[in-house]
Amino acid sequence: MPVKAIAKGVRMSPRKVAVVAALVRGRSVEDALTILEHTPRRSASAVSKVIASAKANADHNHGYKPGTLQITEISVTHGPRLKRYRPAAHGRALPFMRRTSHIFVTVDGELREIKKPATANKKETK
Repeated sequence: MPVKAIAKGVRMSPRKVAVVAALVRGRSVEDALTILEHTPRRSASAVSKVIASAKANADHNHGYKPGTLQITEISVTHGPRLKRYRPAAHGRALPFMRRTSHIFVTVDGELREIKKPATANKKETK
């Protein structure tokens, strides 16, 4: 069962975030975090946070081994756009949009073995 993490409303253009997401698509989580740590792009920190969140979800919530996790899917979509204005010559104002992104990461790997606690047999007294 794949585990996912989502970051919505990241204040970066989806086009710029998608370039960084393409660097780590299909890699192991450990390799991806190392690559993003050395990537000189502003969006690398946002993508690495989502991957780290997916890793933590898989480890703590679903019982996956952290060393075996692979990024099975990573996608970046458009979020809501904020309409803003920029001052221009002759007292005018020109519109522009601040774009936002939604980042979706899905990871999968091997499950940890679940150790069942030993149950003590209690004798019933009558």
